[in-house]
Amino acid sequence: MVILALKFLSLMTPLRQILSLLILAIFLVQCGTSPKGDSAFFEILIKANQKTYTPLDTLDMSVLTKLSLKADSIQWSAQNTSMGTVPIEHGTLSLGDWPMGTHRIQALVYTSEGPKKISKEFTIVASKKPEVYTYTILERFPHDINAYTQGLEFDGDDLFESTGQYGQSSLRKLDLTQGKVLRNEPLDHSFFAEGITVFDDKIIQLTWRENTGLVYNKETLELIDQFQYDKSLQGWGLCNDGTLLYKSDGTQKIWKLDPKTYKELGYIEVYTDKLKIDQINELEWVDGKIYANIYQKDAIAIVDPQSGAVEGVINLKGLQKEVTQHKELDVLNGIAYNGTPGALFITGKNWDQIFKIKVQLKQ
Repeated sequence: MVILALKFLSLMTPLRQILSLLILAIFLVQCGTSPKGDSAFFEILIKANQKTYTPLDTLDMSVLTKLSLKADSIQWSAQNTSMGTVPIEHGTLSLGDWPMGTHRIQALVYTSEGPKKISKEFTIVASKKPEVYTYTILERFPHDINAYTQGLEFDGDDLFESTGQYGQSSLRKLDLTQGKVLRNEPLDHSFFAEGITVFDDKIIQLTWRENTGLVYNKETLELIDQFQYDKSLQGWGLCNDGTLLYKSDGTQKIWKLDPKTYKELGYIEVYTDKLKIDQINELEWVDGKIYANIYQKDAIAIVDPQSGAVEGVINLKGLQKEVTQHKELDVLNGIAYNGTPGALFITGKNWDQIFKIKVQLKQ
């Protein structure tokens, strides 16, 4: 368009060329050749200018004027999808009770030309390195070598298991000591089963990519309800604290769900003091913490359910070598807790054993 306009100008008289050039300049400015967006006028600066921050930090913010437009006043806010909007006074923000993850500061800058809205993202990580735990095998129990374990959970003395794969997915009740399947409820072949949790008189089971949760009668294993996911991407792991459900979706997020409506109420993001932890899989609630299996890792993260900070890591290296080695053998997956302090029941996909282990700090 500009080239055609210039060719057309070359055919005009000098006076008409000048007038046409002025009109063309105005047209180009209106079409976006001038700086676009409010960020062309102002920019948020954080004094420390760090890559990441911790809950121990306080942000000291200011607004940099990039062009001649003057700021009359500034209204600050900080926004995160899981937290709502928090007002900030005097350009400072204490991060003491903020969860892990990426957040956004916003400033509404009032000028003679109207308000200009600008923002800046920042990331909060854990303030301390996670403690490292190791394990000792206490007992071994037989386990179906054909079970592609996706979830494992005790309800009193009863042990329930979810197994995956299309055409093979099921919900099972197990005899731990004998390794027998006491009851097996297969899923429709269109479902790939994932994590489970027992809540009141129900067993809740996730499916992987089918965007569907399944609800069973705990006593009969009869399917009694279904629900759809909302913003969470997929179904991976599931646990509960007696009040809320916690659901992983294969990312660094653990979603909080209402146990009656199954609506997503928000999420936490899981971070160590260095980086985010994604591919969070099987979940178990253990004494006020979320124990999260990291897919394809011989490790379980101990997560603060309020902040998402990783407080500890259980190194389970070598445990998979204790089971029968075969071509279908797959990764660690399956965490169950029966209330015995310091003890967990661990298995994996197509493992022929369930291990009762003692968890202890690495010396």
